[in-house]
Amino acid sequence: MRIAVVTGNPKPASRTHGVALAVADVLAAELAPPAEAPAHLVIDLAEHAPSLFDWSAAELSRLTAEVAAADVAIFASPTYKAAYTGMLKAFLDRYGNNGLAGVVAVPVMTGGWPGHLLAVEVHLRPVLVELGATVPARGLYVTEPEFGNLDAAIAKWAESAVPLIRRALKP
Repeated sequence: MRIAVVTGNPKPASRTHGVALAVADVLAAELAPPAEAPAHLVIDLAEHAPSLFDWSAAELSRLTAEVAAADVAIFASPTYKAAYTGMLKAFLDRYGNNGLAGVVAVPVMTGGWPGHLLAVEVHLRPVLVELGATVPARGLYVTEPEFGNLDAAIAKWAESAVPLIRRALKP
């Protein structure tokens, strides 16, 4: 099993990136046989910002292809203006019609308060579905106060999400 993590935060090694990596670890532990630790492809888009709009950037072309070949892809963003970042949008714009077909996508967003809780469902999920990804479970939205007990926030989400993701992965 291959798990890809794509974080669209302009700040490198952000808290949002940490949340996405923690979600990847939980999914790997829950979905893969214990003897088979899945490989993670980790993309922190802050490291690729200068070339996001360079359509000929070989490294970004390689990364988009690797994400499209993953079994599960976590797409994470902080909440900016009640939606996901332009950085993540620029990365997703590199995919053509059905460019994520066959990928089980997990939308993840972080924010300062619960008032933007639906941003993950209203803004991020639809673009992933438009690109052909399967999004079987509700996205995860982590608020500022939940960072203090991130494991509990992810565990609560995982209770309902993991069975749906597992089912979507079966042929």
